[in-house]
Amino acid sequence: MNQTAARELVERHIATIPDFPEPGIVFRDLTPVFADGPAFHTLSESLTAPFAGEFDVLAGVEARGFLLAAAASALCGAGVLPVRKAGKLPREVLREEYALEYGTAALEVHVDALPAGSRVLIVDDVLATGGTVGAAARLVQRAGWHVAGISVAVELDDLGGRAALVEEFGDEFRVFSLLQY
Repeated sequence: MNQTAARELVERHIATIPDFPEPGIVFRDLTPVFADGPAFHTLSESLTAPFAGEFDVLAGVEARGFLLAAAASALCGAGVLPVRKAGKLPREVLREEYALEYGTAALEVHVDALPAGSRVLIVDDVLATGGTVGAAARLVQRAGWHVAGISVAVELDDLGGRAALVEEFGDEFRVFSLLQY
């Protein structure tokens, strides 16, 4: 399916929730996309298509990124690297903290999850301020792996995530978003 048709199909299933989780925020809910087989298949396929042949593993960022990376990996035959919230992985980890609106959070990966030099496509549901996927990219690099790119379902343009990633990483890798708001 071409990108325009894929965007239209996925966008038809996204629920727009005003004033969630607080007044003034417009929440783009992907759960109706996940519930519709053809839309979910199309979204999963669309996230990897721009990077075909350029990655070995999909890094799914907790939590909705897990769903997307797992589904996409089943379609393209790549493995999945879980990028977890702090304290969820049982073996030795690398940890990367990142800023939230009020405080900080951290993501972790197992240090021995992949061979050195593995090409990792980072997958998440939304690119907002760039904090979460930026932290995931730093983890991948610190582990000795290569960031093949970042692929998200939805990009919230007004929050400056893409600009923050370019400021931090320059043009080291591409960022793809199926939908932009």
